[in-house]
Formats: sequence, C-alpha cells, structure tokens
Amino acid sequence: MKFYLCVVLWLSLLLAQADSLTLKVYFLYGSKTKKEFKATERKSFGGILGGHVGLGVGMDSVLNFLPSNGFHLFSHKKVKKSRFYIHNEEGFWSVLGGVCNQVKGLVIEIPINEDQRVELYQLMRAYLNETPYDYAFIGMRCGASTYEILAQLGFLKEYSKTVTACKIFYPRLLRNRLIARAEEYSWKVTKMEGSKRRKWEK
Repeated sequence: MKFYLCVVLWLSLLLAQADSLTLKVYFLYGSKTKKEFKATERKSFGGILGGHVGLGVGMDSVLNFLPSNGFHLFSHKKVKKSRFYIHNEEGFWSVLGGVCNQVKGLVIEIPINEDQRVELYQLMRAYLNETPYDYAFIGMRCGASTYEILAQLGFLKEYSKTVTACKIFYPRLLRNRLIARAEEYSWKVTKMEGSKRRKWEK
C-alpha cells in the first residue's frame, strides 16, 4: 500500500510538470560492434534488430516495457516476467548497456490534447501498478507495448495483443510507421547519430 501511495504521489507531481501538448516517442536503434572494435566494444542485446522504445511522460521521464527476472520464449498469462519502468532520458538511452551520448536514437514529438494526456496517465498508473502482459520473445515486447498504448490514445489502429505482437515484432516496425506519420503531419523529429565504432540500424 505504501508503494502504491508513493507511485500515486509521484505521478501527480509528474502530471503537474508534464507538457500537455506533446508526447515524445524515444527510439534507441539496434546495433552490433564493427569487426575492428570487437575487442573493446560491448555486445548489444538483440543486435541490429534489437533496440528499444519508450514514451516520454513528463520532464526527463520515459515509460518503457522490459523483462523482469528473465523472460519467456512464449507468453504466459499467469507468470509474468515483465515490468513497466520509468527511466530518465540518460537511463533510457543507456538501458541496453550503451553510453548516453554515443547511441543512435530518434525522438518523434506527437501533439496531444488534454483528454489524451489524462488517458495516458491513467494507463501509466495502471501499468506501473500491475503489468498487463508478459514479456516474451513470441509475445509482447517494447515495440508492441508502445504501439498498444499509442493505439489506445487514438494515434494508431487498435488490434488484439496477439496481432499487435505479430505486427510489431521489433521496434523498427513501429518506428517506420511513426516516421511516415511524422512526415505526413509535420511532427518534429530529432536524431542522434551514434558512435562510429558500431554498425547501426538504417
């Protein structure tokens, strides 16, 4: 109960600080070490088709979905090895072991209205309190979970969890959809180039 009250108080403070006009979507690109730097560079979870994605939910706060205590190959309904986390921006960019100012990233800023902002915070409060689904290789992961939230806010077409997990198997599939929307609706896009010691997703 104490933990829940702390979360509610923290969310209230975050809500008061939030920019009600913009929702930021953060994309960390997948990568692998270039051959000549294998002795000194880290390995990256998921490689080229890995990466990560999260939603900006306030000043320096990124909501993102990750495994917890390992993960399943196939999704489990009862035993959920998953959790939604809040990281600051530096923590988000470093979540796969990279250095914040050396990763390749993309931030898309989506205009939202007050109703969407309230719904986002209701979803966030519920998901932080109890994870809604398991993290599984064949199932919901960061890309699918972010799509699912954006769809509930009305920015993308809603599907069942199973269909969403199949359609958004890794973050690039969501990123391509949102880049196309950004071009269509003139949403602001900010890019980070990333270290030249690594081969990044295009």
